[in-house]
Amino acid sequence: MKKRTRSNRKTPWGAHVSMLIACAIWGLMSPMTKEVTETHLIGGVELVTFRVTGAALCFWIASLFVKREPLTRKKDYVMLFWASMLCVVLNQCCYTIGISYTSPVDASIMSTTMPIFTLILAALILKEPITWKKVTGIILGATGAILLVLWSKASTPGDRPMLGNLLCISAQCCFALYLTLFKHLIQRYSVITTMKWMMLFAALVITPFTLGRMEALPWAEIQPRTWWDTAYVVVAGTFVAYIFSTYGQKKLRPTVVSVYNYVQPTVSFLASVVMLGIGFGWTQAIAIPLVFCGVWLVTQSKSRRDLMRERRNKIKTT
Repeated sequence: MKKRTRSNRKTPWGAHVSMLIACAIWGLMSPMTKEVTETHLIGGVELVTFRVTGAALCFWIASLFVKREPLTRKKDYVMLFWASMLCVVLNQCCYTIGISYTSPVDASIMSTTMPIFTLILAALILKEPITWKKVTGIILGATGAILLVLWSKASTPGDRPMLGNLLCISAQCCFALYLTLFKHLIQRYSVITTMKWMMLFAALVITPFTLGRMEALPWAEIQPRTWWDTAYVVVAGTFVAYIFSTYGQKKLRPTVVSVYNYVQPTVSFLASVVMLGIGFGWTQAIAIPLVFCGVWLVTQSKSRRDLMRERRNKIKTT
């Protein structure tokens, strides 16, 4: 019986792979977002509108090809609305608008704060233990991520860096709050059901405020390259990435989900090495293993359930 109990805890490898894919997609999105907003034709506000309305359309079309899943409780509509406000409206508005004011490097550095916020909020809200593995993993991952972005030369200075950095930090705090407050809600429904409602609510909230700016866009002046970058942000960076990340959130603890955030600057740097010919030296050779060591340590840390199980086993043996 003991052996059977021990084997019940399976490693959700699919969830870990999903988070890696989502963060890799997001890692490529920062430079593309900056390219779009630097044209001064599509601003941060307009890009958020494209992201939210485009993703809502994609998720509702996708829902036509899967089994219909109604929400079991009316209260869940309200919960999904508030989850949407944190995960989509505030997170995307703050980050997308913030990166239009600051540089991709500064935005990447600001993103390293999210696992710290999640660690604190998970301890306060979910009563998750703060273990030495979690703290060490977050410190290692943050160190590696910051080293990578500081040594990257592919950065364009922003117009209002202080405001941009503050908005990017606010985006991380909102997403951390979403991870901890709505963990059980996300586990209740499928990825498509969850995201189609969240994106719809977000679109209904954002569109009335941005309709005037969308009508004023110089549509004829926007180049094909800008439309391709915008399409990547909408389809890959929002629709596809949210499918993978939401699946990961269903299976993994909030702290584990958040620490995968450190993969984003790693992917951004490696893409810059391949696409822009940025040099690869000893600093980067040390930084990248630090990121993945940090992620690994957090995934190996004990959850509240693990500690409670250990206590029960001790009581049984005494």
